[in-house]
Amino acid sequence: MEGRLSSDILRGHTDTIVLASLQKRDRYGFEIYNRVLQKTNNLYELKETTLYSSYKRLEKDGFIESYWGDETQGGRRKYYRITDVGRLLYQQKLKDYEFTKQILEKLFMEE
Repeated sequence: MEGRLSSDILRGHTDTIVLASLQKRDRYGFEIYNRVLQKTNNLYELKETTLYSSYKRLEKDGFIESYWGDETQGGRRKYYRITDVGRLLYQQKLKDYEFTKQILEKLFMEE
């Protein structure tokens, strides 16, 4: 398959992608955008508007927190960190993904 992955295929997984990006350290918004491009070798792009909607929703629901960085050069960056309840949600999302993957594999396999 050539080109980029259709956004329809991963629709509904944006929040999980954001939570995964925050597992090891805090990141600023555009850094997460670039991380998705890098990890997928530019085969999948999450639109910035989609990402920022996810940040807002996750923060409102208490799964992430934000704070302003203290950069000495350039503009200030808004950083995001995952909360304890966000880590629990991420673990549940991973379980849901594994279950979904098992179901799809059964449905896609020839008998």
